[in-house]
Amino acid sequence: MSAEFEAALREAVDEVIAPRAAEVDSSGKFPEASVDAVRRAGLLGLLSSSDHGGGGQSLAEGATVIETLASHCGSTAMVVLMHYAATAIIEAHGPDDVRESIASGRHLTTLAFSESGSRSHFWAPTSSAAGNGDGRVVLDADKSWITSAGYADSYVWSSRPLDADGPMTLWLVPGDTAGLTVHGPFDGLGLRGNASNPVTGRSVEVPADSRLGDDGAGLDIALQTALPCFLVLNAAFSLGLMQALVGEAGEHLTRTRLAHLDQSLAEQEHHRTTYARLLTRTDEVRAFLRDTLQALGTGRADATLRVLQVKAVAAEAASEVADGVMRLCGGSAFRKELGVERRFRDSLAARVMAPTTEALRDFVGKAALGLPLF
Repeated sequence: MSAEFEAALREAVDEVIAPRAAEVDSSGKFPEASVDAVRRAGLLGLLSSSDHGGGGQSLAEGATVIETLASHCGSTAMVVLMHYAATAIIEAHGPDDVRESIASGRHLTTLAFSESGSRSHFWAPTSSAAGNGDGRVVLDADKSWITSAGYADSYVWSSRPLDADGPMTLWLVPGDTAGLTVHGPFDGLGLRGNASNPVTGRSVEVPADSRLGDDGAGLDIALQTALPCFLVLNAAFSLGLMQALVGEAGEHLTRTRLAHLDQSLAEQEHHRTTYARLLTRTDEVRAFLRDTLQALGTGRADATLRVLQVKAVAAEAASEVADGVMRLCGGSAFRKELGVERRFRDSLAARVMAPTTEALRDFVGKAALGLPLF
């Protein structure tokens, strides 16, 4: 990442995002001020083409942003993560005016794949799309777990195809389109400010040219563009949480003393070895993520396998490290001011976000054994 973007990110975190993180969590409110700080830092357009005024940066730079945000505010990080994943599809198949708006930071987008009918099986939408004979398309759906629901300027929306073969078609649906209803507010265990609410669409009309890619090609587009971005950035999200948790644990061990022994907790062998295990687990995930990015960047033969592995590796490790830090810090970790308890809750989300850990392990097994994913 360029020094300019890095400085802008650090300023946004220090001045706005980190100071508001605890309040975002306790209130469950969408982090508008934090997202606006990301916008003003020029980071919403980080992955947009420089030809359209964006940052023109790679997925590796995007991972740095998500890791940094997640170490301070998980909700803000998830909003930006989903924006980047949706942007990948819009960059490949969207109209120039929307691409320019995203590049300039004026437009927040998100994915609208998950549905109540097919749950975490995003590759099997049950929502419908039908032409109305007047150059427009009517969409009907019961979407679930849509990050930034009610706050995004657009949704990258999946449906069954109009006429073509294939499992799904993608559409760009403006957030203020008539017929969209957001059901909330979101009151979750973790990531409490990411407005992950159900959205229903009833007779939602969009122009036929709102389609992103060919009719029926939505799954291929999602697998080739959005999924690698989503999986890699989700791993960066988990890594950011782990890094913050291990940092909190290290500070706790060095500043907390056992008066009767006149020693710090860091001087106790059990505490040191436990901390070392958690630190090493975090570094293992960092190494795996870097290897995945290298595989993608160089077109290595195992790039697809690494992408399918990386979210599951990081999500499970994050839950393990979060639980370990809670135990290591003892009763202090249960106090909200330390920040461990909040990050512990946020760390649990990645395992159940589609594709879940179980689904990814199935994909990895299929890919490694030469079987089709679907």
